[in-house]
This record gives sequence, structure tokens and C-alpha cells, in this order.
Amino acid sequence: MTESIVIDAASKHFTLRHAHSIKEMTVRAARRQSLSERFVALEQISATIEEGSSVGLMGLNGSGKSTLLKLISGVMQPDRGSVRVRGRVAGLIEVGAGLHPDLTGRENIFLNAAILGMSKAETRAKFDAIIDFAEIDQFLDTQVKFYSSGMFMRLGFSVAVHTEPDIFLVDEVLAVGDVPFQKKCLKRIRRLRAEGRTLVIVAHDLGTLERVCDRGIVLRKGRAVFDGHVEAAVDFLNPPEDAADRERRERGRLEADQDERREVLEEEVLGLAAQPALFD
Repeated sequence: MTESIVIDAASKHFTLRHAHSIKEMTVRAARRQSLSERFVALEQISATIEEGSSVGLMGLNGSGKSTLLKLISGVMQPDRGSVRVRGRVAGLIEVGAGLHPDLTGRENIFLNAAILGMSKAETRAKFDAIIDFAEIDQFLDTQVKFYSSGMFMRLGFSVAVHTEPDIFLVDEVLAVGDVPFQKKCLKRIRRLRAEGRTLVIVAHDLGTLERVCDRGIVLRKGRAVFDGHVEAAVDFLNPPEDAADRERRERGRLEADQDERREVLEEEVLGLAAQPALFD
């Protein structure tokens, strides 16, 4: 299969400064305390993600998930190693990313779409669909600085999914929206997966990752410690307590799989019902 994302020994380090004023610097120097320290966010990460696959990045807070997603998106560059992507990259890395607070929702649609690589003509053609999906038509001409975090997420996610991306990135932002909109987003993500798009998703909700991903990469202190099937990755990160717990998980996974199959079948039936009849 075609390689969509190739991460080759990528490392990213940050400098944490402990002194932010001349006074603090003087005091720390007098006490012979360090003024800064080096923080390793990612160390020698390597992975190849094939076109059409869906990968969940897992780990505790500070493990490097969001940093890795930013390297893939191009927001950051690795200090060592390389990250190569093939195709248009879009997604929602954090709430409000790509939206200007002093612009209206309408203006931000064109701004964010342009940032994600859409032409003005493409944006105009999909404008109504973006508004319908985001469900913010009442606040379309309001400055987004007055939006709630949920409305921010609705608008940003809606623009991103309508850019027809080859690679779609999501970082924990689904936790911001209400339950109905979360389900709507997950349904759209499953549709992107069915269309053969490449997905890379960060979420602390392991059940969500199991529903939309087929592969899981577990990070710990900036290093990849597991890379395999998503269910095995979940069990590696959060091992079952005992045989009964493992049985409950397997039963829950089977029920979730059946529910997803039922939803897909219902969508197909509704799609067929919406098509015009071939014969009167």
C-alpha cells in the first residue's frame, strides 16, 4: 500500500525556563540553581502509516501525543529525524486553531478554509454544507470571541471535514462538544475512514479510539512503547484487572461492533430511500 505518513527517528525537545525576570534569575544564580532544563517531548519516534489506515495515539498526559500530531500537521518541525506526509492534511489539533477571535463565523470559514488549502470557489461551493454541519447559522455573523468552546469546535471541525483531506488529524477536541454533536462527528469520521482517508486521532476516551481506529500507538515519556492492533494497544495501556474484566471488555467490544454495523446498515437504507426511483 501507499505510504501516507512516514515518521523516521523524529525527536522534539523543549527548554523549560524556571526564571522569568531578572530578580528570579539573580536569586536562582545565587542559590546555584539551574535557570532552565531540557524537556524531551519525543525521542526517536519511527512509524509508517499506510494510506487509508486509522491510527489512535494513546498515552498519559505529557507522553507526547499532541506533539507528535503537531509534527505530522507541520505546525512544528522535529529537532532530529524527519516526518513526511503525502497529500492534503487537515483536522482540528486544538479548539480555536485557525480561527481569528475578532472575525465573524462567516469570515472565519473563509480564513480557516484558506489555511487548510481550499480555494475561495471551493469554500463558496461548500459554504452551506459547512454551516449545516456546524449548526451555528444563528451566530454566523457574530465574532467568534463570543463563541463557547463547543461552538468553536463545531465550526473548526466542520470546516476541516469539508476540505476533502487525504490525512485527517484530531486531537481530543471531540470531548468539548455535546453528546449529539460528538456522535455526529464520529459518524463523519467513520465516513472518512470508509472513503479511504488516513486518520490519526488523539483521545483519552479509549472506547472512541476502538470504534474509529484499527491501529494504536502507545507513547510513554516521549517514546513509542507499543504499536499494534487498537484493542491490543488499549489493553497494553490499561490492562484488564482480571479474567472477568477481560470478558466484560470483549463483550462490550462485540456489542459496539454490532451497534456500528447496525448504524452503517441504517445509513445505507436511508441513502437508498433518498435516491430517485429508477422506474415509476
